[in-house]
Amino acid sequence: MSGFASGTAMRERMKVKRSLQVLIAAAISAVPLAAQQRGPLPPPQNTSSPAASGTPASPVSTNTPPQEASSHITNAPPALPVDQIIQKFAGREDEFRKERDNYTYTQMFVIQTIDDDGQPDGEYRMTSDILFTPAGKRYEKVTDAPPPTLQRISLSQQDLDDLEHVQPFVLTTGELPKYNVTYAGREQLDELSTYVFDVGPKVLEKNQRYFQGRVWVDDKDLNIVKTDGKAVPDIKKHGQENVFPRFETFRENIEGHFWFPTYTRSNDTLHFSTSEVHIRMTVRYMNYKRFGVTIKIGTPSKVDPEKP
Repeated sequence: MSGFASGTAMRERMKVKRSLQVLIAAAISAVPLAAQQRGPLPPPQNTSSPAASGTPASPVSTNTPPQEASSHITNAPPALPVDQIIQKFAGREDEFRKERDNYTYTQMFVIQTIDDDGQPDGEYRMTSDILFTPAGKRYEKVTDAPPPTLQRISLSQQDLDDLEHVQPFVLTTGELPKYNVTYAGREQLDELSTYVFDVGPKVLEKNQRYFQGRVWVDDKDLNIVKTDGKAVPDIKKHGQENVFPRFETFRENIEGHFWFPTYTRSNDTLHFSTSEVHIRMTVRYMNYKRFGVTIKIGTPSKVDPEKP
């Protein structure tokens, strides 16, 4: 993940804010490291230094390396004009974001460092429930958070923020002007026929976070059903290094025509200036339940007990 530091700086940052709006699936095996490097989109380039305001972002490459054996993107044309598809799925993302804000769910998150023998040698784990107060205010309740054993990296606040906002990537109409979105072809994902788009920020604004990678859009309802990429830019300044892993996020049809994130996985190597650290990460969202407040308290009024 991002924001991992190494050495002494890491230990000083072990007191991480216990509020990761994310999820874990230790049972889900992550794809091999080589697959991460060969996946649908090469890692973004030229994002290793903090972006100054107005810095043009590196365009997303459309010259992708060979796909996984299970991935077959074709150059078949879309059934609708590309611009129309983009506007429609962004509109669906607007609806989805509003809908998901009405749900409670459980999120589980696990990050492990992996030694040269392929075995975990450090771990950070947290399970929490995203709930509502009776007044309808959203809050997080941590239900399980064993002491972390990470030694070679640490989580930064930026990592936690990316887990909440970038990894479950939502490309709404309001966010669309910030991105270049390019049609890449069509692909069958299980029973779904999808359109595939390469996505990357047009400009890297200072102190802003972005997604760079690829999204898969169901060609029937025009919902995003999968994303593959990373949070950008990597941040290296004042002797501190925040580097961010590549990840995949999968969605499932939870409610009506809405597709909710259900898990994220990553199996990547973080490249620091003095070392490389192999990590595995899983995040899972579970037990989605719609929250509704049906009781309203109005202005009290006097009632005549003699009247029926």
